Amino acid sequence: MQMSALTQTRIAGALLCAFLLTGCGSNSSESGPPSQTQSQRAQDGTTASAPSSSRETNADRAPEVVAQGLEAPWSIAFYRGSALVSERDSGRILEISPDDPSQARVVTTVPGVATSGEGGLLGLAVHDDVLFAYSTGAEDNRIQRFPLSGQAGAIESGAPDTILDGIARARFHNGGRLAFGPDGMLFATVGDAGVPKAAQDPESLSGSILRITPEGEVPADNPNPDSPVYSYGHRNPQGLAWSEDGTMYASEFGQENWDELNIIEPGGNYGWPDVEGVAADSASESSADFIDPVAQWTPDEASPSGIAIANGAILIANLRGEVLRRVPLDDTGTAKTLYGNDFGRLRDVVVTDDGEVWMLTNNTDGRGDPGADDGRILRVPAPSAKG
Repeated sequence: MQMSALTQTRIAGALLCAFLLTGCGSNSSESGPPSQTQSQRAQDGTTASAPSSSRETNADRAPEVVAQGLEAPWSIAFYRGSALVSERDSGRILEISPDDPSQARVVTTVPGVATSGEGGLLGLAVHDDVLFAYSTGAEDNRIQRFPLSGQAGAIESGAPDTILDGIARARFHNGGRLAFGPDGMLFATVGDAGVPKAAQDPESLSGSILRITPEGEVPADNPNPDSPVYSYGHRNPQGLAWSEDGTMYASEFGQENWDELNIIEPGGNYGWPDVEGVAADSASESSADFIDPVAQWTPDEASPSGIAIANGAILIANLRGEVLRRVPLDDTGTAKTLYGNDFGRLRDVVVTDDGEVWMLTNNTDGRGDPGADDGRILRVPAPSAKG
């Protein structure tokens, strides 16, 4: 594994189409050519409810390579000045240290990871001296916690403790993003696991965003104090972020029509599978019961995965769209695309305490067109408030 030199700054903070008949066409969250409906809609300019978008030049923000040669990297978290990175298929958690950036060392390999389609070792989050990981096992998806110790360049992990399991797994739509909210609770995105109707069942974990304590308990102030489900009606959400005022945002993969950016409300129903995108565009009689997205895009131009917030805007890593999209918080109906088609599929984006933006490419996950140096982590200054 090779990496470019890092300055000594502190770092804070599927597959064969024959087997993917639900994955290479309209049913896939992350891949496949746009359907005729999507292409026609784009050509006809009939995406009236999609945000306007413009492209900014990138000449003044040439990304620096932080790491390269990673195997299907999926998520980035930070601990004591080091970056911890999950590799979906190998099940490894790597440390990238500012003190020895030429090497990535294996902190641990998560036991029992079962790689299949979109499943494997997915999201990471750090809280105090504990690493949390979302992964696919032989029977289900689960969330585990690992005690951490050591300093940058020598981070160590203890044995895992499973704090939540029984999350339905599938080849597609596993969700998998983890993030801690301003309230200190752990949030996890969960896909519908290929059973759309499960997303409309508030007693199912599928098609939902979960909220639990760091110990895996259900907080007493959850919408249902007996359930970790915080919101439901989701198809395959994969991005979580909070603005300074505590507003919670999530990105979500659509099917044939619309990918979404949503403001998440406790107990909210986001419509899948009855509604995709703005409910007013749907013939569903129950559309008034659903919460509309604040922005939407056709899947061929987006497929949004990880998100982050910096300088008054949401940054969205897009897979099929192969862009970093900037959506202003005060005007979500407008957007700019950054680094479009420069690096291929983008899986995650994070912002460090030093104000840098890190982007993670995902061209080695079986769906991209990998170059010799993929997968990579790239860093740039955070886009300014003006974009």
